Amino acid sequence: MNFTQPIPLSLYVHYPWCVQKCPYCDFNSHTLKAQADESAYIEALIKQLELTLPHIWGRPIRSIFFGGGTPSLISEAGLNRFLSQARALLGFGPEIEVTLEANPGTVDFQKFAGFREAGINRLSMGIQSFDDEKLQALGRIHSSKEACLAIDAARHAGFDNFNLDLMFALPGQTLEQAVADVEMALGFEPPHLSHYQLTLEPNTPFYKQPPVLPDEDLAWEMQQACQLRLAESGYQHYEVSAYTQPNRNCQHNLNYWQFGDYIGLGAGAHGKITDPPQGQIWRTQMPASPGAYIEEMKTARPGRTHQLDKQDAVFEFMLNALRLQDGFDLSLFTARTGLPLTELRPQLTEMQTKNWAKIDNNRLCLTSLGQQYLNDVVGLFL
Repeated sequence: MNFTQPIPLSLYVHYPWCVQKCPYCDFNSHTLKAQADESAYIEALIKQLELTLPHIWGRPIRSIFFGGGTPSLISEAGLNRFLSQARALLGFGPEIEVTLEANPGTVDFQKFAGFREAGINRLSMGIQSFDDEKLQALGRIHSSKEACLAIDAARHAGFDNFNLDLMFALPGQTLEQAVADVEMALGFEPPHLSHYQLTLEPNTPFYKQPPVLPDEDLAWEMQQACQLRLAESGYQHYEVSAYTQPNRNCQHNLNYWQFGDYIGLGAGAHGKITDPPQGQIWRTQMPASPGAYIEEMKTARPGRTHQLDKQDAVFEFMLNALRLQDGFDLSLFTARTGLPLTELRPQLTEMQTKNWAKIDNNRLCLTSLGQQYLNDVVGLFL
């Protein structure tokens, strides 16, 4: 692998605890049965960052994202402690995007104000639905009223950059109810909106005891109707499940989709670090258990690493980049993987033959048919 351009770098921080685990969630999250040792966890995050520094020294951080779990459970003081140390170790540019995921049932104006003061400048709020019946079916801890209050509180605390998460094809949901959720969200004029279908993931209660969900045809109808409503409201559909007002894209997620690098801090966190001089791409993974993670950081062990081979790099790049609705310049493939375009030629030919993709001015873009059969397109690169 031969890298000739700098690779953008982001920072992901995982907060692994929730008030309760939702039955559809397959993320690395743990029910908060007792008070979490927040101080020990934050010290572990800082220690891991210190251990990572030799591998990313001198590279600017493009964005930071606190995911979970429920990161909004963290104290304002704890968040400030981590960000202060990270700023000292890494150096933040004035335009850095710093996002925190927030559950409407765990926040208020005072907490939002504290997050803002600590350095958070973007929120991603897990609304999922504005229908109380659907929220209850999903196991969410907040109500529709609490969701609305949380959005208002965030605005009053000074957050003008935020995302609202919505799901569709929920248990017992009708087409009208799915569109009504989008209409309700549009009333808050969110700069960014994520809209994705509920899926049944292995190792979740919903997978073991599936609820009655809308069939595939109805789910597709919901998706199409909601996409149309968002387009009518001026939102740009820039990734499979992401919509944005003009020029309000999430920089952190764009870095994932464009196969940039990111440090993954915290229990169960994954990372990707490129070593251009050695022509290597490394994947990192931390222990999933918060307790095991804290203990491992006490002994200064860096977690597990795995070097990507050529096939891994090709597949992971395409898995991410093909999600972009406007496609990508083919030169990005070489810039991010260090591989020549010849690695893609057979698959690109097949994609065009099947009318799954088109190439115009060296830019690859999926057709509407390719977007509909995205899993099959990605499967070409396995």
